[in-house]
Amino acid sequence: MSIKLLTGLFGKTRQAYYKLTNQDIKQVLEEEIILEIIKKLRKKVKTSRWGVRKIHSLIKEDLRKHSIKMGRDKLFNLLRSNNMLVKPRKRHFFTTQSHHWLRKYEYLIENMTITGPNQLWVSDITYVYSEDGPLYLYLITDVYSQKIVGWYISSNLKAESAVNALKMALKDNSNLTGEELTHHSDRGVQYCSNLYVEILKGKNIKISMTHPGSPQENSIAERINGILKNEWIYDIDLKNLRHARKVIRGIVKIYNEMRPHQSLNYSTPHQIHEKVFKRHDAERIMGKQYGKKKTELKKVQPNCAIGSEISLAGCSSAEPASVSPDLFTCNKQE
Repeated sequence: MSIKLLTGLFGKTRQAYYKLTNQDIKQVLEEEIILEIIKKLRKKVKTSRWGVRKIHSLIKEDLRKHSIKMGRDKLFNLLRSNNMLVKPRKRHFFTTQSHHWLRKYEYLIENMTITGPNQLWVSDITYVYSEDGPLYLYLITDVYSQKIVGWYISSNLKAESAVNALKMALKDNSNLTGEELTHHSDRGVQYCSNLYVEILKGKNIKISMTHPGSPQENSIAERINGILKNEWIYDIDLKNLRHARKVIRGIVKIYNEMRPHQSLNYSTPHQIHEKVFKRHDAERIMGKQYGKKKTELKKVQPNCAIGSEISLAGCSSAEPASVSPDLFTCNKQE
């Protein structure tokens, strides 16, 4: 049966038929281009765990170059139809040994207003698997920029390992003023050790710790742990400590310099921390989503074209000699 006869039966013209056919072909081609862009993006950032919002913000420039328009909802449907959405994971373990005789410090950050980088650092330790056995990742994060300013991975839970992360943070932020900085952590033995505390006091950094049994008071640090593990580490088979250090170094670089944050107006932690871009149009107050006092801050959208620069768009000498590494074994679920 001819096209003319078919279109005539439905009261349509041949031109309308061919126009619709061309639109279908164009849509298919555009979707193929979008999927290819996303595959290249995921390959470059070495993770397929970034959601639709982040992906959409990163591929806008590439879509513009191809004269393609697609909103987040349509992108979500496209990824879902191609089985490319992020599947949620279950969280596993956390490590905190707070039953010790060392001094604990007060909780200082409630309702604390954060207006810029290096005003509040949060620290935490997370558990990582490797073929050689358990490893422990020590992280220090700047609350304002959400940049990982210091990290160290070790096969033990000694205070010296936590100190190595702290030394990296201090070295990379050598121009900070200690009196303006607060260091916040849980009550773990590593952070209460004389070795760790003396470094903080020597830099005039204020010390804050969570209340007993209140992990939510260190939720920002816990969140960063979850991002690294869910978006990268769980998908990598770590062979040993040496391999883990190499992998974590690359992951931290991608997280800091390439991963956009919704709470940072889709800028990266590096942009906020190093270039002092403003994160949003309100002050951040600990314990609240936003402060009530509005400020005139510059909103910045990073250049997210693929290929651009940022692109894509255990125990110390202060601890009891009788403490056994077995006491630190993770046996609680988060």
